[in-house]
Amino acid sequence: MTRRTFAALAGFLPLRSAAENKIDRGKRTIDEVIAALGGENLLRMRDRVESGRVYSFYREDLTGLSRAKIYTQYIDNPQPGKLGVLERQAFGKKEESAVLFIDGEGYDVTFRGARPLPDSLIERYHDSTRHNFFYILRMRIKEPGLTFEFRGNDVVENQSVDIIDVIDAQNEVVTVYVNTHTKLPLRQRFYRRDPLTQDRIEEVTRFSKYKDAGKGVKWPLDLQRERDTEKLTEIYDEAVRIDTGLRPELFQLPSGVKLLKKEKS
Repeated sequence: MTRRTFAALAGFLPLRSAAENKIDRGKRTIDEVIAALGGENLLRMRDRVESGRVYSFYREDLTGLSRAKIYTQYIDNPQPGKLGVLERQAFGKKEESAVLFIDGEGYDVTFRGARPLPDSLIERYHDSTRHNFFYILRMRIKEPGLTFEFRGNDVVENQSVDIIDVIDAQNEVVTVYVNTHTKLPLRQRFYRRDPLTQDRIEEVTRFSKYKDAGKGVKWPLDLQRERDTEKLTEIYDEAVRIDTGLRPELFQLPSGVKLLKKEKS
């Protein structure tokens, strides 16, 4: 190496390092995450079907176990204040009951009829969905004011991770931990306020066991949710498929269904 080449490299490297600040590094890492999860096919995903087992917990005790099939359909350009997604959570081998989240409302549908869900549950669903990292990638990635800030590296659950803060225009933060080598999301964390006490509540979701869901899109089969360190739900999918062309009636109340009294919050 000549003295001139060395001098050129010595001058170049600091400039390159200085040019990539925390925001640049965060955006680059997010681009790598999107590529690892399926690239444009992830960003254009229209629907998804997941089937498996759902476990519910209360204060670390198991309170419920169900066979479940979750249908999700994305809506581009949703109305202001509305989620860009419709969801049907069907339970039982014959899907004899279901929970619907449609057009900002929610219903518990059984043989008795359709009972509107309480406002508090709708608000929690809305809040959790908006802060879900996969929803952010699919629906909020181009949202004005959304930034990605690299926070550094660490070891989480015996894996080397890159840590990224996703910050929106309202200064709400979702912290995402992605495997340094595979760039697949390992964990996310965000905080919300209890509507009554205004206490800060930590929401953590863990993602694992990624499989191909079609078109090269990778999706986690296992999800575990915690609230203030207490286990909340565990989902173990046996299969996940995207872009299956879901029927519109899946996200509608059954024709002639009896509308029951709304549950109290």
